[in-house]
Amino acid sequence: MAPSPTSTGPSKKGIFAASFVGTSIEWYDYYIFGTAAALVFGSLFFPEFSSVAGTLASLATFAVGFIARPLGAAIIGHFGDRIGRKSMLVLTLLLTGGSTFLIGVLPTYAAIGVGAPLLLVTLRLVQGFGVGGEWGGAILIATEHASPRRRAVYGSFAQFGVPVGVLTSNLAFLAVSGMSNDAFMSYGWRIPFLLSALLVVVGFLVRSRLHDAPEFERMKEAQSVSKAPVSELFRREPRKLLMASLASIAPPAVGFTVIVYMLTYGTKVVGFDRSTLLTLILLSTLVWIGTIVVSAVLSDRFGSKKIYVIGTLTAVVWPIPMFALVDTKSTGLALLAFIGAAIVQGIMAGAQGGLFTEIFDVRIRYSGISIAYQLGGMIGGAVTPLVLTALFDAYNSSTVIACYVAGLSLVSFVGILGLRGGAAVQEELPVDAAAEAAG
Repeated sequence: MAPSPTSTGPSKKGIFAASFVGTSIEWYDYYIFGTAAALVFGSLFFPEFSSVAGTLASLATFAVGFIARPLGAAIIGHFGDRIGRKSMLVLTLLLTGGSTFLIGVLPTYAAIGVGAPLLLVTLRLVQGFGVGGEWGGAILIATEHASPRRRAVYGSFAQFGVPVGVLTSNLAFLAVSGMSNDAFMSYGWRIPFLLSALLVVVGFLVRSRLHDAPEFERMKEAQSVSKAPVSELFRREPRKLLMASLASIAPPAVGFTVIVYMLTYGTKVVGFDRSTLLTLILLSTLVWIGTIVVSAVLSDRFGSKKIYVIGTLTAVVWPIPMFALVDTKSTGLALLAFIGAAIVQGIMAGAQGGLFTEIFDVRIRYSGISIAYQLGGMIGGAVTPLVLTALFDAYNSSTVIACYVAGLSLVSFVGILGLRGGAAVQEELPVDAAAEAAG
């Protein structure tokens, strides 16, 4: 007989801390790389290139991390489905945090030549590999402790980590952006990377106290763990994996357009001050967090799929007015543009965790949601800043690049419409409602 979750399971606060704190640290690490790629890496690691080519090379290094993410999702997802969620979450934290700290001590091109960008790319690959398995585990450690009627709310715990990662990474760069340009380019940009070591210690302490959910433990006790989760996923659920991957494109497409590309576009094209843009994006993340809460509550009430459909529709509509508002060079209108983007992302984020948990069977769930999320992220996030930079250089038009983002979001809208819900999974693998009461 399965152990009682009321006596062995972690509290709701513990689940929230493990899911939220670790994910916040992971995304802090990831976003400071994106910010540095837009602001400093081009001149420090690719100085032989022209200004545009250097920016493209820097953003390409940012994109390299996304290439490693599906691989990390598959490998870490495999062991997450076979061994457990907790151990993999500790591993992802150490991989991402360790590589981020080492980026902060890297010598530049001026010091060691071509070795500098090669080391940067290598550490970026390690960082991306770790992030590849992070989101799925952080979602499941929360949703698998929840009753089916509360999965979106519990799934939102991990989703808070994305805007909080943006918030803290922007705060870190904002704190050093007041330095003189020479000081910032010399050592100031390194400080946010070095601070990640302290954050990893906090995350490790929180996650080391985790327990896997009763749902997963019962499967292990019944010896029904999949021997090859990824293979089983592709064999049993190829259509579901494809639709979930397409549905995952819009959030990173909108997010990285604002967080990464807009730092380059807003400073070099529109003429905003670097610290002004960072402040505006920072303020918009507060709206992002609030929208996640509302979206998660509505998802549990009306259905995660319905809310996610609404989110993808807003993602299709918003890019054109967003760029038009930024192009006015008005600080207030630019803030409105970013707040709109935050609402768009928050709607999708609040629904996504619960939705993805429901659609995949527990035997292949870590692999399924991780691979789908990371494949969507690779399409929507990896190449978007690169493509937008190249498109603007070719057409000198913000409308063209806005249409590209809208087009990616339209793909997600089609994907979510083709994705069937997971009611059958909930009935087959019920979660004891007492687990939630224990929190």
